[in-house]
Amino acid sequence: MIRRMLLALLAGTAVCLVPWTVYLAHTLPDRYDTGQWRAAWVGFDVALLLCFAAGAWLGLRRRRAAVPLLSATAAMLCCDAWFDVMLGWTSAERWASVALAVFVEIPVAVVLALAARRLLSEAMPRRSVTLSDIAMREDPRYQQVTRELPAGTDEVARRTGLERADVAECLNTLQDNGFVRRDRKGNWIAIPQDLREPKPDDYEGADRERVTAFLDAKYANEVALLSWAAEHRDEFGPWSTAQRTSARLTEEEFRELDAEYRELINRYCHRRRRPAAGEKEISVRFYAFPPPETVPS
Repeated sequence: MIRRMLLALLAGTAVCLVPWTVYLAHTLPDRYDTGQWRAAWVGFDVALLLCFAAGAWLGLRRRRAAVPLLSATAAMLCCDAWFDVMLGWTSAERWASVALAVFVEIPVAVVLALAARRLLSEAMPRRSVTLSDIAMREDPRYQQVTRELPAGTDEVARRTGLERADVAECLNTLQDNGFVRRDRKGNWIAIPQDLREPKPDDYEGADRERVTAFLDAKYANEVALLSWAAEHRDEFGPWSTAQRTSARLTEEEFRELDAEYRELINRYCHRRRRPAAGEKEISVRFYAFPPPETVPS
């Protein structure tokens, strides 16, 4: 409903702007003396400065809020270039305005727009686990292969001891399901995904039983993993942490908490494209649920 209303608003505004633009083209004078000229341009440049500063701050913290800010800054730079050139066309500085627009403002705007697009494309794909995903999880070769990435096919085969044909088959299947891709050097790299649990009710017959068995095994493994971590908590040194709390939230606030957690994980999953010295793989789990005493009988 909201999407349809937004589309109707955009389309309606575009249609209304057509006669308004034609009207302005025939009625506005070529010259117009106005007050507050200095305040208008200085205020615009101050706003542009604040956008750059805020974008740098959000970028350093890898916040996805940088996406709309980068897009807005790019649009403001294009507006700045347009008005600098058009309003200064009859002045002695017109070629300086053109050079500034062509070599500085427009290129920087393009860079910012591409940066915003890249941030959007780096968002973890969110989808439900499929039967194909379950089949891969049941085959230990896929976990062996993904643990060795980033690497080339031959290197993965050497590290895992698998046949090269098996490694290539696994990588192609993982690529078809969005889990890996090749980088510019031809190496395979893993792509984090935000996978939601499948619902057994969405399947029938043997497929429903398979999905149910997958979820049972998944949570049994989670319980075993957390039990193991609790037993070995003194062995991890600085490489482990744990927090527990309770909060009273509305459903809307709970969804907001979940969204912020996903954004945080997405930010750290895309923190680097290449392995760094001293890094370790960290298992992260987030469970939020009503405690037993609040669940209706």
